Amino acid sequence: MSSKTGAGTDNLTKLDPEVVAAIKREQERQSAQLVLIASENYASPAVLRAQGSVLTNKYAEGYPGHRYYSGCQEVDDVESLAIERAKQLFGADHANVQPHSGSQANLAVYSTLLNPGDAVLAMSMLAGGHLSHGSHANISGHLYRFFHYSVNSKTERLDYDEVERLARKHKPKLIVVGASSYPRTIDFQAFMRIADLVGARLMTDMAHIAGLVAGDCHPSPVPYCDVVTGTSHKTLRGPRGGLILCRHELASDIDKAVFPGMQGGPLMHIIAAKAVAFREAAQPEFARYQAAVVENAKGLAEQLKEKGFRLVSGGTDNHLLLIDLREWGITGKVAQQALEAANISVNRNSIPFDPLPPWTTSGIRLGTAAVTTRGFSRTEVERISELIHKVLSNVGKENVTDKVRGEVREMLQNFPVPGVA
Repeated sequence: MSSKTGAGTDNLTKLDPEVVAAIKREQERQSAQLVLIASENYASPAVLRAQGSVLTNKYAEGYPGHRYYSGCQEVDDVESLAIERAKQLFGADHANVQPHSGSQANLAVYSTLLNPGDAVLAMSMLAGGHLSHGSHANISGHLYRFFHYSVNSKTERLDYDEVERLARKHKPKLIVVGASSYPRTIDFQAFMRIADLVGARLMTDMAHIAGLVAGDCHPSPVPYCDVVTGTSHKTLRGPRGGLILCRHELASDIDKAVFPGMQGGPLMHIIAAKAVAFREAAQPEFARYQAAVVENAKGLAEQLKEKGFRLVSGGTDNHLLLIDLREWGITGKVAQQALEAANISVNRNSIPFDPLPPWTTSGIRLGTAAVTTRGFSRTEVERISELIHKVLSNVGKENVTDKVRGEVREMLQNFPVPGVA
């Protein structure tokens, strides 16, 4: 760290000690907690450095070579790097790296391909879909007529025959693929066939699996879709932000939908961090990391099943898994709180056909991206399953919670968070 950067830190300490104290507490929390939230990860020191750079000072409405402000030569270079690296990483014709989030990326695609009131077919939230896939709580559910497919009630996996039946019935203008809590491989070619049958456009939201796709640990949706959206965090392990990939013929319309249609000035420091993350994801060690993420998830699933937990769909093919807690007599909310008290961070999550509301839920979602970034292997994953079992078998017993918290602290000492002192 340069002396100037250090001086800036000292100035912040004097100017706003409350914020500095909160940041320090968050650093301590990240170091001390076993993070199993499937949508969380740790950005590399290089990503953090780019994100905290002076590029945050530059206003750059528009796109490289076509800005509304002067002085954009350097940020043009940065955004062009991010675009080219994203295209190469995912084999896409065109990339837009400006969306501030995955949800904004999705809305930009909807506004490009749809008119208000058009029919859309997407995965139900209760089956594993995302809020921005037509939930009534989200603007997408107000602007467009969403119909939803679920999973098979017995296998808890996607039923492509049922998706086809619904597509033929509702004749959607767009079919949305992708999920936030679906633990199995998605057959994008099957969705393309269905979309072609009914004359629909096909979009995949790969926010959760973008890193797995980049690391060749999940089939890519890019060859089969008109548009693919994603996030640069989660498994991709970059800064928090969105991404859109599309075919040549949609490039201009997608760009216009993002700016000026959806957003104003881009976050150039975040785009720089995306560029760094895309370069990191193109390295051989990133593919090895993604393979380890999947291996750890499968190992965790096997260990939890041996301890009597029922997993939705019976296991996992990717980075996440869902535990159905109904047989344990506790809700997802209770489990989340009990585990957090022991310094194990998970999130309550609906399971398919969940009888409980989303704020309570019958399940919890676990993911292995963050712990794998810290260096966990199958050995540590087995230990995680033991700790989870111990906590959820003894909910409300403070002596057990205290003991597990100590075990978590001891285990994590050997696995520091990258970039966090």
